[in-house]
Amino acid sequence: MSTVHEFGRFFLPGPTDIRSEILAAQAGPPLPHRGAAFERLFASLQPGLQQVFGTARPVYVSTSSATGLMEAAVRCAKPGPVLSLVNGAFAERFADIARSCGRDVTVLEAPWGRTVPLEQVEQALRERAYSAVTVVHSETSTGALAPLAEFGTLCRAHGALSLVDSVTGVAGADMQTDAWQLDFVFTGSQKALALPPGLAFGVASERYLATAHEAPARGRYFDVLEFEQYIHKQQTPNTPAVSLLYAAAAQLAHIERETIAARVQRHLAMAARTHAWVVATRESLGVPLCMQAFDGERSPTVTCVALPLHIAGDAVVKGAAARGFVIGGGYGKLKATHFRIGHMGDHTVDGLEHCLSAVHETLAELAR
Repeated sequence: MSTVHEFGRFFLPGPTDIRSEILAAQAGPPLPHRGAAFERLFASLQPGLQQVFGTARPVYVSTSSATGLMEAAVRCAKPGPVLSLVNGAFAERFADIARSCGRDVTVLEAPWGRTVPLEQVEQALRERAYSAVTVVHSETSTGALAPLAEFGTLCRAHGALSLVDSVTGVAGADMQTDAWQLDFVFTGSQKALALPPGLAFGVASERYLATAHEAPARGRYFDVLEFEQYIHKQQTPNTPAVSLLYAAAAQLAHIERETIAARVQRHLAMAARTHAWVVATRESLGVPLCMQAFDGERSPTVTCVALPLHIAGDAVVKGAAARGFVIGGGYGKLKATHFRIGHMGDHTVDGLEHCLSAVHETLAELAR
């Protein structure tokens, strides 16, 4: 098996493609994680992480998948029932994790591909006092993007904490944790940050921390109060994946050079190109493709495409692979009937064109 990595052929909706220099950065030496050299490395991450999260708060680094911080967000939230906004597979997962943490969960649903209207959220918050509200920023299973600019303020007005899964949002979509008054936001390393899997990043508001000690079963590994204690010493509570931190330092330096504003615009441009491609392909091939997410509610990082009944999602994925490109199949209940393209991380519009051409050729072959 070849060990040469050719960037630009991997368009899965996560993990995403990784530039060779970022992979090479993992070869840094091991460090004692309670020593000065590690603390310097760890401290060097904070400015870049704060930039991509849009926060002045310290950003936690967890050696885990993002699911770890999803659980932490619920476990360490103040006691009380949880309202979960569910519009896709990962929003369902957030609700399920809240239940597994012993919370009384009320689900507010929207069709897959849509987002829950804020008016419905406000009505639910008026009818019952909730400890927290869970929401998925960018729903990877459908490509829907939740409106967060007013979400945090709405939750605060009703005494609820806002818990945000931005796994395919942060570093690809606009994120303003502080300005939007969000209480806990987390992501994973392997999505729009374009890093290897194995790290999760999260930020908690002071409001969230003020009541975290009241949580009845915070546990230890994902105790947010312990993360908060250690981060002010430029350390992690538990043994960190140092090799991944070297990669993170290199990638965050790259993002700083690009600027987060330019990065967000690049993702918007890739999304716009993909959406236009869906329409053009439908017209040119006569294949009734449509995007699962509705216009005005689409993520800049992933597009989910619905297929006609005679074309299987798996066949599209295999056809793209035969042409040298990796894309995603449908997820959850959309598995058989959809495919997904992850246009995030360090990809460009020009690079994306090659992937779209391969998928177009595949669809033309399958439509005959």
